[in-house]
Amino acid sequence: MLSVTILGNNSAVPAFNRHPTSQVVSHDGANYLVDCGEGTQIQMIKYKIRRGKISHIFISHLHGDHYFGLVGLLNTFGLLSHKQELHVYGPSPLQQIIEMQMKVADTELPYPLYFHTLTKPEVLVDNEKIKISCFPTTHRIECYGFLFEEKEGKRKLLIDRVRKLNIPVSFYSSLQNGLDYITPKGQTIRNDEVTTAPEKGKKYAFCADTRYDESIIPYIKEADMIYHETTYLDNVKDKAFERFHTTTRQAAAIAKKASVKKLLIGHFSSKYSTLEQFEAEAREVFPNTDLAIEGSTYEIH
Repeated sequence: MLSVTILGNNSAVPAFNRHPTSQVVSHDGANYLVDCGEGTQIQMIKYKIRRGKISHIFISHLHGDHYFGLVGLLNTFGLLSHKQELHVYGPSPLQQIIEMQMKVADTELPYPLYFHTLTKPEVLVDNEKIKISCFPTTHRIECYGFLFEEKEGKRKLLIDRVRKLNIPVSFYSSLQNGLDYITPKGQTIRNDEVTTAPEKGKKYAFCADTRYDESIIPYIKEADMIYHETTYLDNVKDKAFERFHTTTRQAAAIAKKASVKKLLIGHFSSKYSTLEQFEAEAREVFPNTDLAIEGSTYEIH
């Protein structure tokens, strides 16, 4: 199952008990941290995120509200004697910034730390369970979104049918991998007679900070869920454009044009004490919109 837990949903300044951007994408026992604003560690403790399950951290860009919590988190991993290798992805200056902070503090980490520089749209992680890639967004500085694509699972056994045909248990995994079964008498039992097709893998896109920009649509097309920033309500779309951000209705328009199933909105400006109008405006354009609420986990169906 693919899911997203929101740790921070605010923009640059923490306000109204909302924190800077951070979220955890979970899949099959693994946690992937996306952005690491100030306070991320505290939020992880509060919402019982297992730090030991994190092996990959993705930083969209180098504005402080998206990565100022990173060096503290890396140091905490060290203090807790973390041993698992950790991979950090971000724009090119990130490695220099983190290494300088570690050097000044004379910190030696007890685990392997690998930096991966983002420079273009590309696949970052590709294993038997998930593929993670990045794509550029239109922000004031170099910035990237991330696409999580769950791999298609194995075929499902029609167990009563399998048993009735006396197919041995030792061959079950082969059936799940799509193979036909040949009986001892040479009869072929077709795979589609005893299994059903697996569910299609789910897709989630984190669209990062950006102006309204339809060029991201090919990357997020038909995703099961996307997270898109809505820093401002739509009555200040000129300000949003000047500051390289997006409004409620603009984010909803992207979701609609990309034919996604569900939209989460976040990165709210600290000028707003309440968020109900954000949800209302976005739903006027794209009804299946929810606020990204801190501490909430959204399962991707």
